Amino acid sequence: MEKYHPQKESQIEQHFIRHLEGLGYAYCKDIKDRASLEANFRNKFEALNNVRLTDGEFERLMGNIVSSDVYKASKTLRDKVEVVHDDGTTRFYPLVNLQNWCKNDYEVINQLRINTHSSYHRYDVIILINGLPLVQVELKAHGVSPRVAIKQIVDYKNDHENGYEHTLLAFMQLFIVSNEADTFYFANNPRKALTFDEKEQFLPVCRWADEQNKKVANLHEFAREVLRKCTLGELISRYMVLVETERKLLIMRPYQIYAVKKMVECIENNSGNGYIWHTTGSGKTLTSFKAATLLKDNPNIAKCLFVVDRKDLDKQTREEFNKFQKDCVEENTNTGELVRRMLSDEYKDKIIVTTIQKLGLALDKKNQRLDKLRERFAGQRVVFIFDECHRSQFGEYHRAIRDFFPRAQLFGFTGTPIFAENATRTKIEGREASALTTEDIFQKPLHTYAITHAIEDKSVLPFDVSFYRLQRDGSFDTGNVPKKIIVEKILEVHDKVSDNRRFNALFATASINDAIAYCKIFDEIQLEREKDSTYKPLRIACLFSPPAEGNRDIMQIQEELDQERQDNQVDPLGKKEALRRIISMYNQTYNTLHCIEEFDRYNSDVQQRIKWQGRNEVTKEQKIDITIVVDMLLTGFDSKYLNTLYVDKGLQYHGLIQAFSRTNRVLNERKPFGKILDFRAQSADALNTAVELFSGERDKSKDAAKIWLVEPAEVKVEQLEEAAQGLRSMMESHGLKPVPEEVPNLRGDAARANFVEQFKPLQRILIQLDQYVDTPPELQARIDAIISPDERQAFRTAYLELARELRQKRAAESADGAAEPTTVMQDIDLELVLFASAIIDYDYIISLIARMVNEAEPERREVTREEIVALLRSHSNLPEDREDILEFVCHPEVINGRTAGEISDEFCRFREAKWHRQLQELAHRYGVDQEGLSEFIESTLHVMRYDDSHLSDLFTDEGLGWRDRVTKKNALRADLVPLIRLRAAGQTIDNLPADV
Repeated sequence: MEKYHPQKESQIEQHFIRHLEGLGYAYCKDIKDRASLEANFRNKFEALNNVRLTDGEFERLMGNIVSSDVYKASKTLRDKVEVVHDDGTTRFYPLVNLQNWCKNDYEVINQLRINTHSSYHRYDVIILINGLPLVQVELKAHGVSPRVAIKQIVDYKNDHENGYEHTLLAFMQLFIVSNEADTFYFANNPRKALTFDEKEQFLPVCRWADEQNKKVANLHEFAREVLRKCTLGELISRYMVLVETERKLLIMRPYQIYAVKKMVECIENNSGNGYIWHTTGSGKTLTSFKAATLLKDNPNIAKCLFVVDRKDLDKQTREEFNKFQKDCVEENTNTGELVRRMLSDEYKDKIIVTTIQKLGLALDKKNQRLDKLRERFAGQRVVFIFDECHRSQFGEYHRAIRDFFPRAQLFGFTGTPIFAENATRTKIEGREASALTTEDIFQKPLHTYAITHAIEDKSVLPFDVSFYRLQRDGSFDTGNVPKKIIVEKILEVHDKVSDNRRFNALFATASINDAIAYCKIFDEIQLEREKDSTYKPLRIACLFSPPAEGNRDIMQIQEELDQERQDNQVDPLGKKEALRRIISMYNQTYNTLHCIEEFDRYNSDVQQRIKWQGRNEVTKEQKIDITIVVDMLLTGFDSKYLNTLYVDKGLQYHGLIQAFSRTNRVLNERKPFGKILDFRAQSADALNTAVELFSGERDKSKDAAKIWLVEPAEVKVEQLEEAAQGLRSMMESHGLKPVPEEVPNLRGDAARANFVEQFKPLQRILIQLDQYVDTPPELQARIDAIISPDERQAFRTAYLELARELRQKRAAESADGAAEPTTVMQDIDLELVLFASAIIDYDYIISLIARMVNEAEPERREVTREEIVALLRSHSNLPEDREDILEFVCHPEVINGRTAGEISDEFCRFREAKWHRQLQELAHRYGVDQEGLSEFIESTLHVMRYDDSHLSDLFTDEGLGWRDRVTKKNALRADLVPLIRLRAAGQTIDNLPADV
């Protein structure tokens, strides 16, 4: 650990540069602008390729390689580039030493400024590899969150004509942010993939760790671990993945890198088999893809087969592999196609993704080409990578593979290994029977990243588990729970646990008969409740497999669906008819045409609708709130917007962890944990057993339980008291009463920033408390005594008003190229996602307006109007509509007596009329044609891309000089961009200037 801890950002920067010099970097203090950066790159390029370029040749080279497309530049970095010489010849040269990245020149520069027409950004520290800026390090002073640096980078990239476009900065691969004590890194990406705002989009940010998953947070420790020249070169060249179909970059997390290294080392040394224990949700597909692609170029390996155990996972994995690298894996439409590709010597057929069932058929004695396969692989080394290796590899297929490929190396990936305690199948050795474990088959663990590690890393979420039993008086505590009471309980709590239907849920039932019964009960109870016109029914789907009846696809699906396979053997006709009715109801709800004969399509549609939960462009009517299941979806299914699992099913060991883990994908602060509502009494003991077994460190299993499970609500209330006291003390320290109406009286940016930092943790705790189920009345009274609902809303309003002012001030400072934003303005992280509510949406506000205009009493009408205003001001939802709605509700006389639908139509007309007035005013103010201005906006919205060059075309006055034209254009842009953003209604528009 470094003894010297400078406080100021400039001191941290100089200390960091000295550290890099100690690691062998050359400090180029004279590179401060675009010209010197390009001159240095030219020297390095010429030295690498032993060539001298004329000015014309270098200009053509720059024209070929510099792009606004990060993905294109990243591809160029890893390839050779064309140079057209003055004599007409064309040659291809590498930009860096691709064979040995250690032999490139590594330099460090600081305070580089790239000035463009619209931005004047300055960058703290940049690492150059062979003259190319590949790593940017943004530093903050002690005590300032690195999130602020992340937001700054994203804002820089969103600025119009920013320095990352059409300059060498387009080659940037990696961003590092640090306040010296805390350090994170993330990959550069196009704007669409690099979002960091109050919307529900998650920017993957990594923290480095050693092989034992000990975090490396200090900047200088990070430099020693990651920024050594050869290590950094390897990280960029081997452990970044260019996702071709999405044209974006991924950087692997440390545990993924260690796992790949262990696998490759094991294969290179031909040292047997092994398995990777990486918890569910940790990105096993990316890890296996990288391992497979590195093996593709190993001449000692004849084939690499990635083996899954279900048809849907075959498709999912193939699509994931091809997403990373287009057409790198082809579909095996049948067993014959698989055999053809196994016999093929073509490079594209070296990696094969297949199901274990197809592989088993390929190796069956009935296969006519079995001898050709045996001849093809005689003496050949073949690598098998098994996904979810806690499942089918324990059967006959696995034994057949080992017998047929004696020189095969087998590697397994699992989130829940099979230990002696949870082994369910046996091996017979002589007369003795013993449990068959993951280690029995795969010999040894190569790397472990258990769920305990992932929760600590915030790669996945912890769990909030509530156990329900029923007492004689009808309350939940002890005894068996009737299905109707369970359904009523679910309907009672679902809006709360789902954050007002922002998220959705699975309901795991014990059998197909139970799933059918629950489906019927939900339908009956909701039908009765719909007699109340204010009730909004939950959208319920049900998914279980039909009787196979010889259908190979269904038989394959059911291989790992033990309960469903067993259930379908009893009264198969009854199960089939019930599923027909369920699919028919589904068709009526979603206007689809599914049938039981094409179960795959129905299954895919249900999964897709669950995943649509987070898509704003999909209406609520097309989404699913709760999906009733038996075995399906409880393993291998991922959705960030699934946050709750209702359980009326016995779960244990790996089955319990797999099922619970459907809920714990990370999204943002609105999803603090995965929620489990368990109506089975025995699951409490099963959970404790699973924690002990799968913590990854059995001797620390007691501590692991604290990591896996969220703190009790009582502990959160204590934290709330502490946060509330901190807020009050802060207000009093500025001579103000600790009440919301005094917040506007805070003087100076520092005081207002202090309020922001004090209120955020309080709001975060309140969000978490809102999502606890069945908070006891006495505890709720304690919460309300700490901060009442009215006080909470008033503080939220004060916060958002202050946030709006600070953002406007920051935008104004950023727009002034000559002025540096104040430190306070730079260092505020507003985290507006903490103030977005799923229920305060457009429909909800319109319903309140309808209630307001139809109130008979003027006093109640005014109360409702004030409620609407307060809601809009205390939530960060509807930023595009907020001002229009506030203006609209001030004139209720024009909509008195109207229905909600009529009011919505009237509001649309009101907004459209206002839009045309604004357009007319803009055109008049800047002397441009109104029709041309309207066409520019509509064209922008049609292609969802802003083209600033077309804005110049609106100024047709020939007497306007170029300087005046630029001034007018910039002024028009400043007024126009907010209107375009409003018109886009939250959709992302490429190249639209940020913070205007």
